[in-house]
Amino acid sequence: MKRKNLLRKFISVSAAALMLAGVLAGCGGEAAEPAEEIGTEETTQTETTGSFRTLDEIKESGKIVIGVFSDKAPFGYVDESGEYQGYDVYFAERIAQDLGVEVEYVSTDPASRVEYLTTGKVDIILANFTVTEERAQQVDFALPYMKVMLGVVSPDGALISDVEELNGKDLIVVKGTTAETYFEKNYPDVTLQKYDEYADAYNALLDGRGDAFSTDNTEVLAWALSNPGFTVGIDALGNADTIAPAVQKGNTTLLDWINSEIEALAGENFFHADYEATLAPVYGEAADPDALVVEGGVVE
Repeated sequence: MKRKNLLRKFISVSAAALMLAGVLAGCGGEAAEPAEEIGTEETTQTETTGSFRTLDEIKESGKIVIGVFSDKAPFGYVDESGEYQGYDVYFAERIAQDLGVEVEYVSTDPASRVEYLTTGKVDIILANFTVTEERAQQVDFALPYMKVMLGVVSPDGALISDVEELNGKDLIVVKGTTAETYFEKNYPDVTLQKYDEYADAYNALLDGRGDAFSTDNTEVLAWALSNPGFTVGIDALGNADTIAPAVQKGNTTLLDWINSEIEALAGENFFHADYEATLAPVYGEAADPDALVVEGGVVE
């Protein structure tokens, strides 16, 4: 299937495609050192749970600490100048602006997102965080701002176009992602090749160490468009999920503020503006932002 036709099909049945580490205006922030991985996302709250900072404490400190990706364009990545950029970072900058504080970014990987909240390393996670029942038992999710499903990308010469074709093959996934959970639960005959970082997962696919790679369809479809020789043969897999900010369990003052912020931003179509600034330069007029963007926390 040609990538152009795949993009049009993807737009009509699921979330809009997005990607590419482009230059994004007004989404800066000083890059922090990558945070050390400290556990899997399934880790439950234990005696290591740290105390959270309330909304007033954050304001008084003059700084909010937000966990984002540093290697997952277009959601969160560090550009050549060492600045954080991406769809999530654009939102994070607005949060800090409306709170009247500075933002400090902490680089996280998928498996550490829950842990960084429960130990108080960050105030908010804005790292392409899919809402699931299991995660909701460990963190508090705010209203959603994006929709997503899973996709599978593979080499053109050995294209995977049906999930059953993965049986007995090596599928690359990133630890702590919904792709890992989905395939472990629904397709136990698929051998999962797991990596901690997205960059390592994509390099494994490029090097031929796996037969295919699965993560959010929004990401893999756009990655294939910028990497000749690869195609998303499966563009809509699993349930349609939502992406939302998360805070430590019980931090109601911060959670309530974020929810109010998301609702208020709908009045200016903020997330459509975010899309236009970070994603539209890649896909132009062909893509439908309404297939991806959630305004005011209301999923249509």
